[in-house]
Amino acid sequence: MTDEQLKEEVIMAIKGVYDPEIPVDVYELGLIYDIKIFPVNNVYILMTLTSPSCPSAGTIPTEIEEKVRAIERVNDVSVELTFDPPYTTEMMSEVAKLELGFM
Repeated sequence: MTDEQLKEEVIMAIKGVYDPEIPVDVYELGLIYDIKIFPVNNVYILMTLTSPSCPSAGTIPTEIEEKVRAIERVNDVSVELTFDPPYTTEMMSEVAKLELGFM
């Protein structure tokens, strides 16, 4: 499996995580800033939340880590939370914007 194929599997796993207050997955919401695959299938994910006071701040990153760690070939997972740059609705995919009535 190539790094690109593993990255696609990671994205699919992340798409199974939803913000409990919004009916769109966190990937389509634009909360994932970066995904890197390092040697020996170690995965690094840089993400944000819709706001620093998000009530799901403790659960969403943990759920992402668990879903990615469940991928058979993943060795280790590191999820880093950042608020720089701050989240805006411009980060949403077209799918999310349609689902939430922004288009």
